[in-house]
Amino acid sequence: MDNLSNIVLLIDADNTRLSKLESVVREVSTYGRIVVKRAYGNWKKDTLKNWERELKRLAIKAEQQFDYVTGKNATDIALVIDAIDLLHKGIYDAFVIVASDSDYTPLAINLHESGVYVMGVGEKKTPESFRNSCDEFIFLENIQDEAQEKEAEEEQQNTENSDEKESPHEKSETLESIHILLKVAYDKYQDDEGYVNVSTAGQFIKRVKPDFDVRTYGYVKLPKLIEDFPDKYEIKRYPGKGTVTIIGYRCK
Repeated sequence: MDNLSNIVLLIDADNTRLSKLESVVREVSTYGRIVVKRAYGNWKKDTLKNWERELKRLAIKAEQQFDYVTGKNATDIALVIDAIDLLHKGIYDAFVIVASDSDYTPLAINLHESGVYVMGVGEKKTPESFRNSCDEFIFLENIQDEAQEKEAEEEQQNTENSDEKESPHEKSETLESIHILLKVAYDKYQDDEGYVNVSTAGQFIKRVKPDFDVRTYGYVKLPKLIEDFPDKYEIKRYPGKGTVTIIGYRCK
């Protein structure tokens, strides 16, 4: 979902990579306006000593949470309390939880049941329960900074021009679940000419599989993934409103 107007970004510093912090803010900003940015942690810990500079630079409010009992992390409780408090204000339309901890699953479910859009951001090791409790889940490993994105695009172009390019049939082994969902979307959303808007299909897949991200499979956009399987899909491009080009597909 894009064009969100009031996004809350809540970061568990004990569960997030500092090196990805700016990229996370930039990624979330593509969905709309972030109005609350908070990071939670015990900033007296040596493991978080390098966070101060980045939090100040990115204008993220640092929420101090002491460990009241040795060996127990109270950060997640503080984040949950603030999230519910912000939810009850009734002015935010999306909550983003940056963590890789399944303890946030009940919070995500509660927020979802309240009608707001829920996004999770975490590592691929994040338990499936938390990932599936969100409307959308983004893997930190898929979020790149500008230099990495440029390098990835160049690498993809070089791969496409290489004789050693991996065949679509080899890729299809890891993409089988996505092909199944594309077929379901085709059966449900096709127009009078038998085509499905790729954007509509992508939204459907996100609802079924919140952690779906084409970057996980080495692609930048969903249409490119579909184009890589000409034995399965036929592509059609047609003009939309203004300068927009709509891309549709149908299964063979």
